[in-house]
Amino acid sequence: MEDPMYSLQDVIRCDLCETPVLPWHCDICHIHLCEACVGKHLSDESKDHYIVPFKLRGITPKCTKHPTVVCKKLCKTCNIPVCPLCVASSEHKQHEKKDILTWFETKRELIQKDLQDLEKSIYPKYQKAATNIPVQRADVNKHSQKLTTALDKQGEALHTEINTIIQGMKSQIDDMDAQHIAAIDQQEVAINRTIPEITQAILDLKRLLDTSDVCLVSEYTSRIEEFRSLPAQFQVTLATFTPQEINREQIHQQIGSLSELAIAFLLDEPQILTDIQTEYSFLHSVSCLSDSELWTRGDGDDILRLYNLQGELLRSVQTKSGNKPRDIAVTRSGGLVYADDKDRSINLVSGTQIQRLIRLRGWEPLSLCSTSSGDLLVTMESDDGKQTKVVRYSGSTEKQSIQWDNQGKPLYTSDHYTNIKYLSENRNLDICVADLAASAVVVVSTAGKLRFRYTGPPSTPWESFRPVGITTDSWANILTSDEDNHRIHIIDLDGLFLRYIHNCGLQDPWGLCVDSRDYLFVAEWYTCKVKKLQYYK
Repeated sequence: MEDPMYSLQDVIRCDLCETPVLPWHCDICHIHLCEACVGKHLSDESKDHYIVPFKLRGITPKCTKHPTVVCKKLCKTCNIPVCPLCVASSEHKQHEKKDILTWFETKRELIQKDLQDLEKSIYPKYQKAATNIPVQRADVNKHSQKLTTALDKQGEALHTEINTIIQGMKSQIDDMDAQHIAAIDQQEVAINRTIPEITQAILDLKRLLDTSDVCLVSEYTSRIEEFRSLPAQFQVTLATFTPQEINREQIHQQIGSLSELAIAFLLDEPQILTDIQTEYSFLHSVSCLSDSELWTRGDGDDILRLYNLQGELLRSVQTKSGNKPRDIAVTRSGGLVYADDKDRSINLVSGTQIQRLIRLRGWEPLSLCSTSSGDLLVTMESDDGKQTKVVRYSGSTEKQSIQWDNQGKPLYTSDHYTNIKYLSENRNLDICVADLAASAVVVVSTAGKLRFRYTGPPSTPWESFRPVGITTDSWANILTSDEDNHRIHIIDLDGLFLRYIHNCGLQDPWGLCVDSRDYLFVAEWYTCKVKKLQYYK
Protein backbone atom coordinates (compact mmCIF):
# COMPACT_ATOMS: atom_id res chain seq x y z
CA MET A 1 0.00 0.00 0.00
CA GLU A 2 1.30 3.45 -0.86
CA ASP A 3 2.25 5.73 2.08
CA PRO A 4 -0.22 8.69 2.19
CA MET A 5 2.61 11.10 3.07
CA TYR A 6 4.59 10.17 -0.03
CA SER A 7 1.41 10.42 -2.10
CA LEU A 8 0.89 13.93 -0.74
CA GLN A 9 4.48 14.91 -1.49
CA ASP A 10 4.12 13.62 -5.05
CA VAL A 11 1.21 16.03 -5.52
CA ILE A 12 2.49 19.09 -3.60
CA ARG A 13 5.98 20.24 -4.59
CA CYS A 14 8.25 23.18 -4.03
CA ASP A 15 6.72 26.07 -5.93
CA LEU A 16 10.18 27.26 -7.09
CA CYS A 17 11.97 24.06 -8.11
CA GLU A 18 9.21 21.43 -7.93
CA THR A 19 11.17 19.30 -5.47
CA PRO A 20 8.72 16.90 -3.80
CA VAL A 21 10.26 17.39 -0.32
CA LEU A 22 8.44 20.25 1.40
CA PRO A 23 9.84 21.17 4.83
CA TRP A 24 8.99 24.91 4.68
CA HIS A 25 6.16 27.28 3.82
CA CYS A 26 5.94 31.07 3.47
CA ASP A 27 2.84 32.05 5.38
CA ILE A 28 2.70 35.47 3.71
CA CYS A 29 3.30 34.50 0.08
CA HIS A 30 1.48 31.19 0.54
CA ILE A 31 4.04 29.12 -1.35
CA HIS A 32 5.74 25.80 -0.48
CA LEU A 33 9.54 25.78 -0.29
CA CYS A 34 12.23 23.18 -0.10
CA GLU A 35 15.33 23.73 2.05
CA ALA A 36 17.41 24.95 -0.87
CA CYS A 37 14.86 27.52 -2.07
CA VAL A 38 14.20 29.23 1.29
CA GLY A 39 17.22 31.56 0.89
CA LYS A 40 16.29 32.38 -2.68
CA HIS A 41 12.75 33.26 -1.64
CA LEU A 42 13.92 35.49 1.22
CA SER A 43 16.27 37.34 -1.15
CA ASP A 44 13.24 39.03 -2.68
CA GLU A 45 13.15 42.03 -0.34
CA SER A 46 10.31 43.71 -2.19
CA LYS A 47 7.91 41.69 -0.07
CA ASP A 48 7.61 40.69 3.54
CA HIS A 49 8.11 37.00 4.25
CA TYR A 50 7.46 34.64 7.15
CA ILE A 51 8.93 31.16 6.78
CA VAL A 52 7.32 28.47 8.92
CA PRO A 53 7.64 24.66 9.04
CA PHE A 54 5.38 23.05 6.48
CA LYS A 55 3.30 21.36 9.16
CA LEU A 56 2.59 24.76 10.74
CA ARG A 57 1.48 26.45 7.52
CA GLY A 58 -1.59 28.63 7.85
CA ILE A 59 -1.32 29.26 11.60
CA THR A 60 -0.08 32.84 11.26
CA PRO A 61 -3.10 35.12 11.59
CA LYS A 62 -3.59 38.52 9.98
CA CYS A 63 -3.58 41.47 12.35
CA THR A 64 -7.05 42.70 13.33
CA LYS A 65 -5.81 46.32 13.30
CA HIS A 66 -3.61 46.03 10.20
CA PRO A 67 -5.38 43.48 7.97
CA THR A 68 -2.59 43.32 5.38
CA VAL A 69 0.12 42.51 7.93
CA VAL A 70 0.84 39.06 9.39
CA CYS A 71 1.21 38.62 13.17
CA LYS A 72 4.62 37.15 14.02
CA LYS A 73 4.50 37.71 17.79
CA LEU A 74 2.15 36.95 20.64
CA CYS A 75 1.65 39.65 23.27
CA LYS A 76 1.88 37.64 26.52
CA THR A 77 0.36 40.50 28.52
CA CYS A 78 -2.74 40.80 26.34
CA ASN A 79 -2.64 37.16 25.14
CA ILE A 80 -3.31 38.16 21.52
CA PRO A 81 -1.31 37.88 18.26
CA VAL A 82 0.36 41.17 17.22
CA CYS A 83 2.00 42.28 14.00
CA PRO A 84 5.31 44.23 13.81
CA LEU A 85 3.38 47.52 13.63
CA CYS A 86 1.48 46.68 16.83
CA VAL A 87 4.70 45.56 18.52
CA ALA A 88 6.20 48.97 17.91
CA SER A 89 3.06 50.83 19.03
CA SER A 90 2.69 52.39 22.45
CA GLU A 91 -0.10 49.96 23.29
CA HIS A 92 2.21 46.92 23.33
CA LYS A 93 5.68 48.49 23.56
CA GLN A 94 6.20 47.65 27.26
CA HIS A 95 4.47 44.27 27.10
CA GLU A 96 6.16 40.88 27.05
CA LYS A 97 6.21 39.37 23.56
CA LYS A 98 7.02 35.91 22.30
CA ASP A 99 7.58 34.42 18.86
CA ILE A 100 4.22 33.10 17.78
CA LEU A 101 5.66 29.88 16.33
CA THR A 102 7.63 29.13 19.48
CA TRP A 103 4.53 29.86 21.56
CA PHE A 104 2.38 27.72 19.29
CA GLU A 105 4.77 24.77 19.50
CA THR A 106 4.94 25.10 23.30
CA LYS A 107 1.16 25.20 23.46
CA ARG A 108 0.90 22.16 21.20
CA GLU A 109 3.28 20.25 23.46
CA LEU A 110 1.19 21.24 26.48
CA ILE A 111 -1.99 20.22 24.69
CA GLN A 112 -0.39 16.92 23.67
CA LYS A 113 0.72 16.28 27.26
CA ASP A 114 -2.74 17.21 28.61
CA LEU A 115 -4.36 14.94 26.03
CA GLN A 116 -2.09 12.09 27.06
CA ASP A 117 -2.82 12.69 30.76
CA LEU A 118 -6.56 12.87 30.10
CA GLU A 119 -6.66 9.75 27.93
CA LYS A 120 -4.22 7.55 29.86
CA SER A 121 -4.64 8.66 33.46
CA ILE A 122 -7.42 11.09 34.31
CA TYR A 123 -10.25 9.78 32.12
CA PRO A 124 -9.68 6.12 33.13
CA LYS A 125 -9.66 7.24 36.75
CA TYR A 126 -13.00 9.02 36.32
CA GLN A 127 -14.37 6.03 34.42
CA LYS A 128 -13.32 3.76 37.26
CA ALA A 129 -14.86 6.16 39.80
CA ALA A 130 -18.09 6.30 37.77
CA THR A 131 -18.16 2.51 37.55
CA ASN A 132 -17.70 2.38 41.30
CA ILE A 133 -20.74 4.61 42.00
CA PRO A 134 -23.31 1.77 41.59
CA VAL A 135 -21.06 -0.41 43.75
CA GLN A 136 -21.04 2.30 46.42
CA ARG A 137 -24.82 2.57 46.23
CA ALA A 138 -25.11 -1.21 46.53
CA ASP A 139 -22.69 -1.13 49.46
CA VAL A 140 -24.92 1.43 51.20
CA ASN A 141 -27.86 -0.98 50.91
CA LYS A 142 -25.72 -3.94 52.02
CA HIS A 143 -24.47 -2.01 55.03
CA SER A 144 -28.01 -0.93 55.91
CA GLN A 145 -29.19 -4.53 55.66
CA LYS A 146 -26.32 -5.57 57.91
CA LEU A 147 -27.31 -2.96 60.50
CA THR A 148 -30.99 -3.89 60.21
CA THR A 149 -30.18 -7.59 60.67
CA ALA A 150 -28.10 -6.78 63.74
CA LEU A 151 -30.96 -4.70 65.18
CA ASP A 152 -33.49 -7.46 64.46
CA LYS A 153 -31.20 -9.97 66.14
CA GLN A 154 -30.87 -7.76 69.20
CA GLY A 155 -34.63 -7.20 69.21
CA GLU A 156 -35.26 -10.93 69.03
CA ALA A 157 -32.81 -11.48 71.88
CA LEU A 158 -34.62 -8.89 74.01
CA HIS A 159 -38.02 -10.36 73.07
CA THR A 160 -36.76 -13.82 74.00
CA GLU A 161 -35.50 -12.53 77.32
CA ILE A 162 -38.79 -10.72 78.04
CA ASN A 163 -40.83 -13.78 77.04
CA THR A 164 -38.69 -15.93 79.32
CA ILE A 165 -39.27 -13.57 82.23
CA ILE A 166 -43.03 -13.34 81.55
CA GLN A 167 -43.27 -17.12 81.24
CA GLY A 168 -41.45 -17.49 84.54
CA MET A 169 -43.88 -15.14 86.24
CA LYS A 170 -46.82 -17.05 84.73
CA SER A 171 -45.34 -20.25 86.17
CA GLN A 172 -45.22 -18.53 89.56
CA ILE A 173 -48.94 -17.73 89.21
CA ASP A 174 -49.68 -21.38 88.38
CA ASP A 175 -47.71 -22.49 91.48
CA MET A 176 -49.60 -20.02 93.68
CA ASP A 177 -52.92 -21.19 92.21
CA ALA A 178 -52.03 -24.79 93.04
CA GLN A 179 -51.18 -23.88 96.64
CA HIS A 180 -54.43 -21.92 96.98
CA ILE A 181 -56.54 -24.74 95.53
CA ALA A 182 -54.82 -27.24 97.86
CA ALA A 183 -55.81 -25.12 100.88
CA ILE A 184 -59.39 -24.92 99.61
CA ASP A 185 -59.46 -28.68 99.02
CA GLN A 186 -58.24 -29.22 102.57
CA GLN A 187 -61.03 -26.98 103.89
CA GLU A 188 -63.58 -28.83 101.76
CA VAL A 189 -62.54 -32.18 103.20
CA ALA A 190 -62.86 -30.91 106.79
CA ILE A 191 -66.26 -29.33 106.14
CA ASN A 192 -67.58 -32.41 104.38
CA ARG A 193 -66.37 -34.53 107.30
CA THR A 194 -68.08 -32.26 109.92
CA ILE A 195 -71.49 -31.88 108.21
CA PRO A 196 -72.57 -35.52 108.91
CA GLU A 197 -71.53 -35.06 112.52
CA ILE A 198 -73.70 -31.94 112.82
CA THR A 199 -76.60 -33.80 111.16
CA GLN A 200 -76.27 -36.64 113.67
CA ALA A 201 -76.05 -34.16 116.57
CA ILE A 202 -79.34 -32.58 115.46
CA LEU A 203 -81.08 -35.97 115.41
CA ASP A 204 -79.64 -36.85 118.83
CA LEU A 205 -80.86 -33.57 120.35
CA LYS A 206 -84.34 -34.05 118.99
CA ARG A 207 -84.55 -37.53 120.55
CA LEU A 208 -83.34 -36.15 123.89
CA LEU A 209 -86.08 -33.53 123.80
CA ASP A 210 -88.66 -36.27 123.27
CA THR A 211 -87.36 -38.55 126.06
CA SER A 212 -88.09 -38.61 129.81
CA ASP A 213 -85.01 -40.68 130.49
CA VAL A 214 -83.07 -38.69 133.07
CA CYS A 215 -79.94 -40.80 132.56
CA LEU A 216 -79.77 -40.07 128.83
CA VAL A 217 -80.28 -36.37 129.38
CA SER A 218 -77.62 -36.31 132.10
CA GLU A 219 -75.09 -37.91 129.73
CA TYR A 220 -75.50 -35.16 127.10
CA THR A 221 -72.38 -33.02 126.39
CA SER A 222 -72.73 -29.92 124.23
CA ARG A 223 -70.61 -29.69 121.05
CA ILE A 224 -71.87 -26.26 120.02
CA GLU A 225 -68.51 -24.54 120.54
CA GLU A 226 -66.79 -27.25 118.55
CA PHE A 227 -69.16 -26.75 115.66
CA ARG A 228 -69.39 -22.96 115.96
CA SER A 229 -66.08 -22.34 114.08
CA LEU A 230 -65.75 -23.69 110.59
CA PRO A 231 -63.05 -26.35 110.38
CA ALA A 232 -59.65 -25.80 108.58
CA GLN A 233 -60.12 -22.06 108.32
CA PHE A 234 -57.28 -20.18 106.58
CA GLN A 235 -56.44 -16.67 105.47
CA VAL A 236 -54.90 -15.90 102.10
CA THR A 237 -53.16 -12.83 100.69
CA LEU A 238 -53.70 -12.92 96.98
CA ALA A 239 -50.75 -12.20 94.70
CA THR A 240 -50.78 -8.87 92.87
CA PHE A 241 -48.89 -7.58 89.82
CA THR A 242 -47.43 -4.07 89.90
CA PRO A 243 -46.21 -3.09 86.44
CA GLN A 244 -43.16 -0.85 86.21
CA GLU A 245 -43.45 2.29 84.17
CA ILE A 246 -41.83 1.57 80.83
CA ASN A 247 -38.59 3.58 80.60
CA ARG A 248 -37.80 4.13 76.93
CA GLU A 249 -34.28 5.32 77.68
CA GLN A 250 -33.41 2.18 79.63
CA ILE A 251 -34.83 0.00 76.86
CA HIS A 252 -32.73 1.95 74.34
CA GLN A 253 -29.66 1.35 76.47
CA GLN A 254 -30.46 -2.36 76.61
CA ILE A 255 -30.79 -2.51 72.84
CA GLY A 256 -27.52 -0.65 72.24
CA SER A 257 -26.44 2.42 70.30
CA LEU A 258 -26.19 3.31 66.62
CA SER A 259 -23.23 5.53 65.73
CA GLU A 260 -23.71 8.66 63.64
CA LEU A 261 -23.02 8.62 59.91
CA ALA A 262 -19.81 10.56 59.24
CA ILE A 263 -18.84 11.86 55.81
CA ALA A 264 -15.66 13.83 55.19
CA PHE A 265 -14.40 15.35 51.93
CA LEU A 266 -10.75 15.88 51.09
CA LEU A 267 -9.93 19.52 50.52
CA ASP A 268 -9.03 20.50 46.96
CA GLU A 269 -6.43 22.84 48.44
CA PRO A 270 -5.05 21.69 51.80
CA GLN A 271 -4.10 24.53 54.13
CA ILE A 272 -1.06 25.01 56.36
CA LEU A 273 -2.37 26.16 59.75
CA THR A 274 0.78 26.18 61.90
CA ASP A 275 4.50 26.50 61.22
CA ILE A 276 6.95 25.40 63.97
CA GLN A 277 10.70 25.95 63.62
CA THR A 278 12.81 23.27 65.35
CA GLU A 279 16.50 23.28 66.33
CA TYR A 280 17.84 20.37 64.26
CA SER A 281 20.25 20.32 61.32
CA PHE A 282 17.79 18.07 59.46
CA LEU A 283 14.36 17.06 60.76
CA HIS A 284 13.18 13.46 60.37
CA SER A 285 10.36 12.47 62.73
CA VAL A 286 7.33 13.97 64.43
CA SER A 287 4.93 12.13 66.78
CA CYS A 288 1.80 13.55 68.43
CA LEU A 289 1.79 13.40 72.22
CA SER A 290 -1.55 15.25 72.10
CA ASP A 291 -3.40 17.56 69.73
CA SER A 292 -1.18 20.42 70.94
CA GLU A 293 2.18 18.80 71.79
CA LEU A 294 4.67 17.11 69.45
CA TRP A 295 7.78 15.03 69.99
CA THR A 296 10.50 15.45 67.34
CA ARG A 297 13.88 13.98 66.41
CA GLY A 298 16.45 14.86 63.77
CA ASP A 299 20.13 15.17 62.86
CA GLY A 300 22.65 17.33 64.64
CA ASP A 301 22.48 16.03 68.21
CA ASP A 302 21.22 13.30 70.52
CA ILE A 303 18.27 15.32 71.83
CA LEU A 304 14.54 14.49 71.64
CA ARG A 305 12.48 17.67 71.79
CA LEU A 306 8.85 18.33 72.74
CA TYR A 307 7.17 21.43 71.22
CA ASN A 308 3.75 22.99 71.53
CA LEU A 309 1.84 24.50 68.60
CA GLN A 310 3.20 27.95 69.44
CA GLY A 311 6.68 26.64 68.70
CA GLU A 312 7.76 26.75 72.35
CA LEU A 313 10.24 24.09 73.48
CA LEU A 314 8.57 22.32 76.41
CA ARG A 315 11.09 19.59 77.11
CA SER A 316 14.42 18.16 75.95
CA VAL A 317 15.57 14.58 76.56
CA GLN A 318 19.07 13.29 75.84
CA THR A 319 19.37 9.69 74.73
CA LYS A 320 20.80 7.28 77.31
CA SER A 321 23.74 6.25 75.12
CA GLY A 322 24.48 9.67 73.70
CA ASN A 323 23.76 8.33 70.21
CA LYS A 324 21.46 10.07 67.73
CA PRO A 325 17.98 8.44 67.92
CA ARG A 326 16.88 6.54 64.81
CA ASP A 327 13.11 6.95 65.26
CA ILE A 328 10.46 7.83 67.85
CA ALA A 329 6.87 6.87 68.70
CA VAL A 330 4.40 7.92 71.37
CA THR A 331 2.78 5.00 73.21
CA ARG A 332 -0.94 4.75 73.97
CA SER A 333 -0.22 5.63 77.60
CA GLY A 334 1.66 8.81 76.62
CA GLY A 335 5.21 7.51 77.00
CA LEU A 336 7.91 8.06 74.39
CA VAL A 337 9.91 5.21 72.85
CA TYR A 338 12.96 5.75 70.69
CA ALA A 339 15.18 3.43 68.65
CA ASP A 340 18.96 3.55 69.00
CA ASP A 341 20.44 1.76 65.99
CA LYS A 342 24.01 2.16 67.20
CA ASP A 343 23.59 0.09 70.39
CA ARG A 344 20.70 -1.99 68.92
CA SER A 345 18.22 -0.92 71.61
CA ILE A 346 14.67 0.37 71.99
CA ASN A 347 14.13 2.60 74.98
CA LEU A 348 11.18 4.07 76.90
CA VAL A 349 11.21 7.63 78.24
CA SER A 350 8.90 7.85 81.26
CA GLY A 351 9.09 10.99 83.35
CA THR A 352 12.78 11.63 83.97
CA GLN A 353 13.73 7.96 83.61
CA ILE A 354 14.91 6.12 80.48
CA GLN A 355 14.33 2.38 80.52
CA ARG A 356 15.79 -0.04 78.00
CA LEU A 357 12.88 -2.18 76.75
CA ILE A 358 14.54 -4.31 74.08
CA ARG A 359 18.11 -5.15 73.16
CA LEU A 360 18.52 -6.67 69.69
CA ARG A 361 21.28 -9.07 68.62
CA GLY A 362 22.25 -9.29 64.97
CA TRP A 363 19.65 -6.70 64.00
CA GLU A 364 19.41 -2.91 64.13
CA PRO A 365 16.08 -1.09 64.62
CA LEU A 366 14.96 1.28 61.89
CA SER A 367 11.53 2.65 62.85
CA LEU A 368 8.79 2.30 65.46
CA CYS A 369 5.01 2.33 65.71
CA SER A 370 2.79 2.02 68.79
CA THR A 371 -0.35 0.01 67.95
CA SER A 372 -3.96 0.40 69.09
CA SER A 373 -3.56 -2.66 71.32
CA GLY A 374 -0.47 -1.24 73.04
CA ASP A 375 2.01 -3.44 71.17
CA LEU A 376 5.13 -2.04 69.54
CA LEU A 377 5.95 -2.63 65.86
CA VAL A 378 9.60 -2.34 64.83
CA THR A 379 11.17 -2.44 61.37
CA MET A 380 14.69 -3.80 61.57
CA GLU A 381 17.57 -4.78 59.31
CA SER A 382 20.13 -7.54 59.82
CA ASP A 383 23.69 -6.46 60.59
CA ASP A 384 24.86 -7.73 57.20
CA GLY A 385 22.18 -5.66 55.45
CA LYS A 386 20.69 -8.67 53.69
CA GLN A 387 17.38 -9.06 55.55
CA THR A 388 14.58 -6.76 56.69
CA LYS A 389 11.55 -7.60 58.79
CA VAL A 390 8.78 -6.16 60.96
CA VAL A 391 8.56 -7.49 64.51
CA ARG A 392 5.69 -7.06 66.98
CA TYR A 393 6.51 -6.79 70.67
CA SER A 394 4.30 -6.91 73.73
CA GLY A 395 6.47 -5.15 76.26
CA SER A 396 9.86 -6.78 75.63
CA THR A 397 8.40 -10.09 74.40
CA GLU A 398 8.45 -10.84 70.66
CA LYS A 399 4.97 -11.90 69.48
CA GLN A 400 5.20 -11.86 65.69
CA SER A 401 7.75 -11.62 62.88
CA ILE A 402 6.75 -10.49 59.37
CA GLN A 403 9.33 -11.03 56.63
CA TRP A 404 8.15 -13.32 53.79
CA ASP A 405 5.21 -13.48 51.38
CA ASN A 406 3.26 -16.64 50.44
CA GLN A 407 5.93 -17.61 47.87
CA GLY A 408 8.72 -17.28 50.40
CA LYS A 409 10.01 -14.05 48.85
CA PRO A 410 11.03 -11.04 50.98
CA LEU A 411 8.22 -8.56 51.63
CA TYR A 412 10.69 -5.72 52.10
CA THR A 413 13.91 -4.70 50.34
CA SER A 414 17.27 -5.00 52.05
CA ASP A 415 19.54 -2.12 51.10
CA HIS A 416 22.08 -1.02 53.69
CA TYR A 417 22.48 2.39 52.04
CA THR A 418 18.80 3.30 51.76
CA ASN A 419 17.45 1.36 54.73
CA ILE A 420 14.64 3.86 55.36
CA LYS A 421 11.46 2.01 56.22
CA TYR A 422 8.94 3.91 58.35
CA LEU A 423 5.72 2.16 59.34
CA SER A 424 2.24 2.76 60.69
CA GLU A 425 -0.72 0.65 61.82
CA ASN A 426 -3.97 1.40 60.01
CA ARG A 427 -7.39 1.58 61.64
CA ASN A 428 -8.25 -1.84 60.19
CA LEU A 429 -5.04 -3.17 61.86
CA ASP A 430 -3.11 -3.44 58.56
CA ILE A 431 0.64 -2.80 58.87
CA CYS A 432 1.83 -0.22 56.34
CA VAL A 433 5.55 0.19 55.54
CA ALA A 434 7.03 2.94 53.33
CA ASP A 435 9.87 1.07 51.60
CA LEU A 436 12.04 3.76 50.00
CA ALA A 437 14.41 1.37 48.20
CA ALA A 438 11.41 -0.42 46.62
CA SER A 439 9.65 2.85 45.71
CA ALA A 440 6.55 1.28 47.27
CA VAL A 441 4.23 1.24 50.24
CA VAL A 442 3.91 -2.39 51.35
CA VAL A 443 0.69 -3.21 53.23
CA VAL A 444 0.12 -6.50 55.06
CA SER A 445 -2.77 -7.71 57.22
CA THR A 446 -2.49 -8.03 60.96
CA ALA A 447 -1.65 -11.69 60.33
CA GLY A 448 1.28 -10.63 58.13
CA LYS A 449 -0.27 -11.57 54.77
CA LEU A 450 0.50 -9.26 51.83
CA ARG A 451 -2.56 -7.22 50.84
CA PHE A 452 -1.07 -4.87 48.22
CA ARG A 453 1.90 -2.78 47.13
CA TYR A 454 1.30 0.85 46.20
CA THR A 455 3.85 2.27 43.75
CA GLY A 456 2.14 5.56 42.92
CA PRO A 457 -0.87 6.53 40.80
CA PRO A 458 -1.37 4.79 37.44
CA SER A 459 1.31 5.64 34.84
CA THR A 460 3.73 6.82 37.57
CA PRO A 461 7.32 5.96 36.60
CA TRP A 462 8.90 3.61 39.16
CA GLU A 463 11.84 5.86 39.92
CA SER A 464 9.71 9.00 40.47
CA PHE A 465 7.95 7.72 43.62
CA ARG A 466 10.14 7.98 46.73
CA PRO A 467 8.05 7.22 49.84
CA VAL A 468 9.60 8.12 53.19
CA GLY A 469 7.29 8.97 56.10
CA ILE A 470 3.93 7.28 56.58
CA THR A 471 0.85 7.63 58.78
CA THR A 472 -2.86 6.74 58.75
CA ASP A 473 -5.98 8.67 59.75
CA SER A 474 -9.37 7.91 61.32
CA TRP A 475 -10.85 7.11 57.88
CA ALA A 476 -8.25 4.34 57.40
CA ASN A 477 -6.60 6.35 54.63
CA ILE A 478 -2.83 5.99 54.26
CA LEU A 479 -0.65 9.09 53.84
CA THR A 480 2.96 8.82 52.68
CA SER A 481 5.48 11.59 52.04
CA ASP A 482 7.11 11.74 48.60
CA GLU A 483 10.07 13.86 49.66
CA ASP A 484 11.78 14.29 46.28
CA ASN A 485 8.56 15.58 44.70
CA HIS A 486 7.55 17.79 47.68
CA ARG A 487 4.17 16.14 48.04
CA ILE A 488 2.17 13.64 50.06
CA HIS A 489 0.14 10.79 48.56
CA ILE A 490 -3.26 9.91 50.07
CA ILE A 491 -4.48 6.38 49.32
CA ASP A 492 -7.39 4.42 50.76
CA LEU A 493 -7.15 1.24 52.83
CA ASP A 494 -7.18 -0.89 49.65
CA GLY A 495 -4.39 1.03 47.91
CA LEU A 496 -6.52 3.22 45.63
CA PHE A 497 -4.89 6.60 44.99
CA LEU A 498 -7.16 9.44 46.14
CA ARG A 499 -5.10 12.62 45.66
CA TYR A 500 -1.92 14.53 46.40
CA ILE A 501 -1.27 17.10 49.09
CA HIS A 502 0.97 19.55 47.23
CA ASN A 503 1.15 23.12 45.95
CA CYS A 504 0.52 24.38 49.48
CA GLY A 505 4.03 25.32 50.53
CA LEU A 506 5.47 21.91 51.46
CA GLN A 507 9.23 21.46 51.10
CA ASP A 508 10.96 18.09 51.45
CA PRO A 509 8.25 16.41 53.58
CA TRP A 510 9.64 13.54 55.65
CA GLY A 511 8.06 12.36 58.92
CA LEU A 512 4.25 12.36 59.29
CA CYS A 513 1.70 11.97 62.06
CA VAL A 514 -2.04 12.65 62.46
CA ASP A 515 -3.76 13.89 65.63
CA SER A 516 -7.15 12.84 67.01
CA ARG A 517 -8.97 15.35 64.79
CA ASP A 518 -7.23 14.29 61.55
CA TYR A 519 -4.94 17.28 61.32
CA LEU A 520 -1.70 16.29 59.62
CA PHE A 521 1.72 17.19 61.01
CA VAL A 522 4.61 17.16 58.53
CA ALA A 523 8.32 17.20 59.43
CA GLU A 524 10.20 19.03 56.65
CA TRP A 525 13.65 17.51 56.26
CA TYR A 526 15.59 20.55 55.02
CA THR A 527 13.76 23.52 56.56
CA CYS A 528 13.52 21.65 59.92
CA LYS A 529 9.96 22.91 60.32
CA VAL A 530 6.89 21.05 61.54
CA LYS A 531 3.80 22.14 59.61
CA LYS A 532 0.22 21.46 60.68
CA LEU A 533 -2.12 20.92 57.72
CA GLN A 534 -5.87 20.64 57.31
CA TYR A 535 -6.77 18.32 54.43
CA TYR A 536 -10.41 17.41 55.28
CA LYS A 537 -13.36 19.79 55.06
